[in-house]
Amino acid sequence: MPCIQEYIESFPNISRRHLGFSYYSYSAGDCLLTHDDTDQGHPVGGKPAPRRRLAMVSYFHEAWECDWGGELMIYAATGETKHGKPDLAITHCIAPKPGSLVMFTVPRFHRVCRVDQTAGDHKRLSIAGWFMTEHA
Repeated sequence: MPCIQEYIESFPNISRRHLGFSYYSYSAGDCLLTHDDTDQGHPVGGKPAPRRRLAMVSYFHEAWECDWGGELMIYAATGETKHGKPDLAITHCIAPKPGSLVMFTVPRFHRVCRVDQTAGDHKRLSIAGWFMTEHA
């Protein structure tokens, strides 16, 4: 997609590009607390770790009911800071619709809401990944 390429290539002094993916399975009671994906990993061979630039998540469970929770909440910082953390306002609440794909720029605060007990044995299944860059 040209828009993805244009965004990734807009960063100066790129020396390498990477993709990284992880598999996630959320059962009833599971959630992921608010974070902004800037934890980039560890330097290797004296070089800084690749920087995450664009995040994506795709859902591949077979069915999902709205009462089961597990929504992806995306936030914007309001500019205020309380106790060293930014004050956040919800900008998007995205249901984990089977087969859907969500993409957003990094850094961006987000979280996964708790999967409700009403989901029973159903799991919220996803593959999340990042377009990353290394810089000279």
